Amino acid sequence: MTAPDKTVADFWFDPACPWAWMTSRWMLEVEKVRPVEVRWHVMSLAVLNENKLDELPEAYVESMRPGGSAWWPVRVCIAVEQQHGQEALGRFYTALGTRLHNLGQSRTRETLVGALEDAGLPAGLVEAAVSEEYDKQLRASHKDGIDRVGQDVGTPVISVPGADGAEVAFFGPVVTPAPKGEAAARLWDGTLLVASTPGFYEIKRTRTQGPIFD
Repeated sequence: MTAPDKTVADFWFDPACPWAWMTSRWMLEVEKVRPVEVRWHVMSLAVLNENKLDELPEAYVESMRPGGSAWWPVRVCIAVEQQHGQEALGRFYTALGTRLHNLGQSRTRETLVGALEDAGLPAGLVEAAVSEEYDKQLRASHKDGIDRVGQDVGTPVISVPGADGAEVAFFGPVVTPAPKGEAAARLWDGTLLVASTPGFYEIKRTRTQGPIFD
């Protein structure tokens, strides 16, 4: 249950995305320096791109096809959330993201089982990876997040209540390495400032380096 003096930040992620992973680690820092509590949700790049596979680089297409490896982690995430709740989903995301991004492990059954075990969750949840059992819930969670910002973005999506009670939702921020301490707080304050400005849509510049994992 959220403390009454804390702001809930709803965070939609695809665990396979390294940039969403960087943002999520920043949000854990934000929790330490601002009265914010992150609530985790699943979105899916495979769902987002399922009707535009012909526009994607060939290296990504096979994994994005129905049942491909891009579906496996998000399906297991949804199974975790459905069976064990929000807090367990956050633990699993940390365990899985550490393996995928910091340790460079592949999206395999072994990686998923290892992450489940790291998070203290039943290894049998891995069966959801190749099952359509939770696809309805996955699509609903994805739609909930993407509808807040539109179809022209990816993961992550963050939504918070604004000062006037209206929702403030945005994609990103995309940042590397993940800021810590007061730097994390400043980025949070600034992101909310620009995102809550009526009519504001985009700040962007070319990335000159890849994700830097601690």
